[in-house]
Amino acid sequence: MSVLKFDKQSLGNLEYSLKREMLATDRSGGYMSTTIVGCNTRKYHGLMVCPKDASEDDYVMLSSLDETVIQHEQSFNLAIHRFPGTYEPRGHKYITDFDYTPTPAITYRVGGVVLKKELLWIHSKTQLLIRYTLVEATSETRLRLRPFLAFRNKHTVGQANMFADGRTFGVRGGVKCRLYSDFPWLYMQTNCGPDCEFVAAPDWYYKFEYLEEKARGYPFEEDLLTPGYFEFPIKKGESVIFSAALDEMWSAETINEIFEEELGRRSDKKDFLSCLKHSARQFISRRDDRTEVVAGWPWFGRWGRDTFIALPGITLTRGDVQTCVDVVDTMTREMKDGLFPNMGEAYNSVDAPLWFFWTLQQLEEHVGSERIWTDYGGKMKDVLRAYKRGIGDVISIHENGLVWAGHPNLAMTWMDAVVNGKPVTGREGHQVEINALWFNAVCYTLELARAAGDKDFVSEWEEMPEMIKNSFVETFWDEAKGYLADYVNDGGQNMFVRPNQVIACSLRYTMLSEEQQLEVLKTIKRHLLTPKGLRTLSPQNPLYEGRYEGDQPTRDRAYHQGTVWPWPLEHYVRANFDIWGAAFLEKAEEILAGFEEDIDSYGIGSIPEIYDGDPPHTQRGAISQAWSVGAVLRINEMIQKYKAQ
Repeated sequence: MSVLKFDKQSLGNLEYSLKREMLATDRSGGYMSTTIVGCNTRKYHGLMVCPKDASEDDYVMLSSLDETVIQHEQSFNLAIHRFPGTYEPRGHKYITDFDYTPTPAITYRVGGVVLKKELLWIHSKTQLLIRYTLVEATSETRLRLRPFLAFRNKHTVGQANMFADGRTFGVRGGVKCRLYSDFPWLYMQTNCGPDCEFVAAPDWYYKFEYLEEKARGYPFEEDLLTPGYFEFPIKKGESVIFSAALDEMWSAETINEIFEEELGRRSDKKDFLSCLKHSARQFISRRDDRTEVVAGWPWFGRWGRDTFIALPGITLTRGDVQTCVDVVDTMTREMKDGLFPNMGEAYNSVDAPLWFFWTLQQLEEHVGSERIWTDYGGKMKDVLRAYKRGIGDVISIHENGLVWAGHPNLAMTWMDAVVNGKPVTGREGHQVEINALWFNAVCYTLELARAAGDKDFVSEWEEMPEMIKNSFVETFWDEAKGYLADYVNDGGQNMFVRPNQVIACSLRYTMLSEEQQLEVLKTIKRHLLTPKGLRTLSPQNPLYEGRYEGDQPTRDRAYHQGTVWPWPLEHYVRANFDIWGAAFLEKAEEILAGFEEDIDSYGIGSIPEIYDGDPPHTQRGAISQAWSVGAVLRINEMIQKYKAQ
């Protein structure tokens, strides 16, 4: 059986199939996501979810599309929905096959009828095409398509109301509708010509249930409006294409050619790595002159920190240097006072500007140091000088040369969960990974400045690295315990065993001796290493939370208190390769192989945001996370380089 291909027995088991979700994106902010049997289990699920204007928010336009096969005046509804206490209809029992490559395709069998459905997002255009092919039929067959509309922000659920406009207006090959006046028109059309009839019959269907939202403690019931249905005859061997778009469909005569042309551009997800490379491309969003990284599907937008951490893995490992450059250029255009936007317009991340330098180091391997300095040297100096003079009352450089960051109500590092207005892991003070990144940034900028002959900058900064190094070791290293403090403030060293200290071992410029690095890595291996990534807190700590579940406050309290994250694993592997070289190859391959089983579950074809800290390390969070995918691709890249030596 090929990868990401599921058989009738698996698909008929809802315990199995509802835990497997598919994703397709249009590369400009829109997406389609649902389970492999088409039953929506999240408020984020939908066949067409897209921005409605220039804002970053996505809106669920077309929630689902019910297909009904009609023969001999008998109707067979192929859809499946969850309502209170029941699934109705139960069309999953007709599914015989699901295949993810080259595009999601579901095959149904109803008696002598075999119907294949292929779902295809058009790249760089907000348009979803669904092609129905009648593979087998022994008698006259008709197909009915009933759309269910939401027209609401993806973070909410909608309810029946008197303001929704269920009217439809005829357009070529179908209709257009708009439930609310501040939304764009949704065009729903087919290419089957005059044989296709649209029957206008607007009506509300009530209490669709999204069980994943229920489990996460969110509102989980929704009412959806159907404006009517399409119905048309379909013959054996014939294909009919349904289009949902924010613009009118191309001519019916060419739509099948366009479908085939678009299908031919899709990558073949034939194995673990090809799936991850495909997934990596899905995080890239191009709109107007902006190229951005979606941090995770389906609910994250752009995050500055995630962008820089994920970017080398999701672009450079695939040889896509230009996209990497385009994203960096988009980010640097929005830099203010040495900071990058983190979430939306919030400039609240102390580490995003420092990961910027790390990203440039990876990019340098592809474009050369001279271009890095020419294009970004000014921005690099701007960041360092902003930190040196202090940024507001939240970031400063102390007399010892170390970065101090903190705010009573803001979590400024990547451990950013907040409950009841207070950071769960505030870490106010000198944070270990922030200062490791700070040292790396200063040293890297000095290296490029010396090569470029920037004497003024070199003169201003050349004594800083030695000061930072001495202060770092004195401040963070605990000789008796043999590892680094997680953060240090007026209350002293916080010696919780967390993965942040691995960053001090994995960067181009490190302040630790090889013996100290070995001790850190030994501690991480003993307390934090799992087959899926690094725990965020040692299980021996009384604050450890081994499972990420429950309502949002409960989950947020576990988010960085034991939950496993894949992205720091890249730095663990990097640090070990730097010390052991090819001798670490077998262990690195074992780490990589640990993720192979994940691509046919949860978010199929991808790596999730997080895992439980306790075995069996259940997949949690976003079904497809940029820095998780990027980290695994970077680990593979390291392995291939050492194999080639």
